[in-house]
Amino acid sequence: MGVYLSTPKTEKFSEDGENDRVRYGLASMQGWRSTMEDAHAAYPDLDASTSFFAVYDGHGGKVVAKFCAKYLHQQVLKNEAYAAGDIGTSVQRAFFRMDEMMRGQRGWRELAILGDKFNKFSGMIEGLIWSPRSGNSNDQVDNWAFEEGPHSDFSGPTSGSTACVAVLRNNQLFVANAGDSRCVISRKGQAYNLSRDHKPDLEVEKERILKAGGFIHAGRVNGCLNLARAIGNLPP
Repeated sequence: MGVYLSTPKTEKFSEDGENDRVRYGLASMQGWRSTMEDAHAAYPDLDASTSFFAVYDGHGGKVVAKFCAKYLHQQVLKNEAYAAGDIGTSVQRAFFRMDEMMRGQRGWRELAILGDKFNKFSGMIEGLIWSPRSGNSNDQVDNWAFEEGPHSDFSGPTSGSTACVAVLRNNQLFVANAGDSRCVISRKGQAYNLSRDHKPDLEVEKERILKAGGFIHAGRVNGCLNLARAIGNLPP
């Protein structure tokens, strides 16, 4: 999906960081896309014992990936399951919460702001993987109150994003994904998959799509999306 450039943007952006538990590094390149549609979140100190890392691969636009990078880790923290130590449930609920938050007047406004802010930049900046770290701390107040407005009936964005999340707490690693962004762990030089791509040709995904009233054509859900799961891509 999306418009392609005549030549790829090959400028690379990299970042690294660490605390007393973990070190991380990341890199991105825009490539052939007309704009950078991907985002990430890297919080080595989500709390005193937990680190949070995520990659969001947008399609059909960049705002859903940016929205997830800004808010998904906050929703993990806010969920009551997180306080009870159930990391898996809190991450799963945060995935679903993204779709809920992107609806209505508040959702429309937030998506519009993210898009407008990004469009103020150009060139090399557009090629950077978007990070919410500057001015978007974990302590940001977010009650997500209902808003009245001309877009109160907004059903959500038709664009979407994958999500691949890794949460490290003490010596435990929790991984969750939607779509085909992959998580791999290296042990003594050997790579092991920690996630499975959600593709329409997987039998379990195909069955779920058909039961929901959808169809698969040319390997795509409803002839459009080549992922069986994603955040966003909400029907109008």
